Amino acid sequence: MTDDSSHSTPSRSSPHASVSPAESVPESESKSEPESGPAPNEEPATELHTERETASGSGCESESTQTPILEATGLDHEYGAVSVLEDVSVSLRPGTVTALIGPNGSGKTTLIRALAGLHEPTAGTVAYHGPDTARQIGYLPQQPSFRPGFTVIETVRFYASLVGAPNPVPTAQAHLDRVGLADAASRPVDALSGGMTRLLGIAQATIGDPPVVILDEPGSGLDPGMSMHVFDVAAELAADGMAVLLSSHDLELVERVADDVLLLDDGQIIQRGSTVDLQRRLDADSLWDVYRNATGGDTDTVTVQGEST
Repeated sequence: MTDDSSHSTPSRSSPHASVSPAESVPESESKSEPESGPAPNEEPATELHTERETASGSGCESESTQTPILEATGLDHEYGAVSVLEDVSVSLRPGTVTALIGPNGSGKTTLIRALAGLHEPTAGTVAYHGPDTARQIGYLPQQPSFRPGFTVIETVRFYASLVGAPNPVPTAQAHLDRVGLADAASRPVDALSGGMTRLLGIAQATIGDPPVVILDEPGSGLDPGMSMHVFDVAAELAADGMAVLLSSHDLELVERVADDVLLLDDGQIIQRGSTVDLQRRLDADSLWDVYRNATGGDTDTVTVQGEST
């Protein structure tokens, strides 16, 4: 389950996400090994036209101060004749939260799954520059699910054993403490609320202390208090030195925790930078204004499109 400490992944290969709620336990495993649910669905593409040149120009200064630990260059992804990602480049730095925002169908989940090593891009490379660890990338899908019949602590302990933790029980307890689920350790996973299931997914994603953690809409469908807690946990992971990438439609929470913001529209990064940089560049008072100005401001319809090749 280990990889070289620095490698470049061609278009037909990808970095290892190690265990994840999407792809961790084969169906043939016995009941003693909890299993998590299916991977999230891919997103169709949309098309909204804005200026693209700023995404790779002088607006990237907030990403240039530290060597990236995960770097994607020129990613393309196609589903049949539909182009979903086009020439996307992303750099994730240790100790930072990078937020991926954009309209529904803009390609966010497709990009996230490529970065996590769960599918191969049509073109481009993904390079991991971090340490050689048992688990390089932790991943939380949009809808994490776990095999019923096990408690929270049993589930996390299982994932700890998968990455070779020498003391799985204390390791599992420490990760539950980190996300605030210690009091629910003995609760069956099928009795958890949506927010608690999401927190269990984050605990699972951080087992083995991967240098990179990718969270696909971690606050989706949660009440405001639980959403804020999930985002605070993401910020704490970054404070512990991890490179955190999260996608979200909650722009207020993104503005609160993100060090860098990537705005994806119609399969391309159209803006990137810190919130302050983006507001200054687009003469905006908030991240919502940045989003509206950059994407054209049409909030009444969803245009599902894609470039046929």
